[in-house]
Amino acid sequence: MGQTKNNQQNRNQKQKNKRPQASAKETSTTPESADFVFGLHAATEALKGDTQINKVWLQSGLQDKTRNELTTLAKKRGLIVQEAPKAKLDELTGGLNHQGVALSIAAYRYASIDDMFALAAERDEAPFILILDSIEDPHNLGSILRTADAAGVHGIIIPKRRAVQLTATVAKTSTGAIEHVPVARVTNLVQTVEKLKEAGLWVFGTDMAGTDYRRWDAQGPTALIIGNEGKGISPLLKKIVDETLSIPMVGHVQSLNASVAASLLIYQGFNSRHPL
Repeated sequence: MGQTKNNQQNRNQKQKNKRPQASAKETSTTPESADFVFGLHAATEALKGDTQINKVWLQSGLQDKTRNELTTLAKKRGLIVQEAPKAKLDELTGGLNHQGVALSIAAYRYASIDDMFALAAERDEAPFILILDSIEDPHNLGSILRTADAAGVHGIIIPKRRAVQLTATVAKTSTGAIEHVPVARVTNLVQTVEKLKEAGLWVFGTDMAGTDYRRWDAQGPTALIIGNEGKGISPLLKKIVDETLSIPMVGHVQSLNASVAASLLIYQGFNSRHPL
C-alpha cells in the first residue's frame, strides 16, 4: 500500500496506547479415527450438545429423513456439511460402523477474538494477532502455534472452510503451545480483517513485491496475515491490507515453507516490539 517507514512509525506511535475493548459416544480408538464421533445416536447427541465440531460428514444416499435431521442440527450451529461416498467415511472411521455419519471433532476448544484482546490487555500489551489464510497442512499450523507462543502472539485466526482445523496432529506438533495460544474460527476473513482495522489494528500481509520484512515495525496493535502454502494470500485480502512484506531470497529456491516464513515474520514483529 506504499506506506513509508517514517509514516508507518508515526502511525504506529499514534496507535500505540489504543487497544480494542474485549468485547456416550461411538468412537474408534484407532489413530485414524481418533478425531471423529460417528454413528447416528452419538452424532445426534454431539450436534445437540456443545461439542466442538469442525465438519459434519454424511454418506451419499443417506435416507432423506436422517439427512434432513442431521443437516438441520448442523445448520443451527453454523457447521459445514460434506457429503461423501461410504468408502470415505469407512476411511475416516477406521472401518467401524458409522451408519452414514461422522463428525470431525476439534482437538481443543476454539476461542473468540475478544479472548485475544483480553489476553493482550492482561499483559498490558498492544494486540499482536496472526491471521492464517487457508493453511492446509496440520504440521504447519502446529509449528506456527509453537512459534506464536514463544513470541508472545495473542491469538490466531483461521477460516472455517478450506483450511486445517484444530486436530490431534496439530496439537501434537504444537508440543503444548495449543494450550496457551487462543485460536478463533471465522466464516469470512475479509470481513474479519475489516473489523480489526476498524478496531485500530494495522494489518500486514506477505507479497513478493512487498517491503523488506527487516524494516517492519510491528509496534502498536498489529495483525499479520500468513498465506496458503501454495497460493499465498488471497487477492481480496491483499487489497485491504495496510502494507505487504517480503522476505528477500538469494538462493535458487524462491519460496519458503509457510511455518518457516511465519516464524521469520513473527520474530521480526517480536524484535520491533521488544528491542534490545
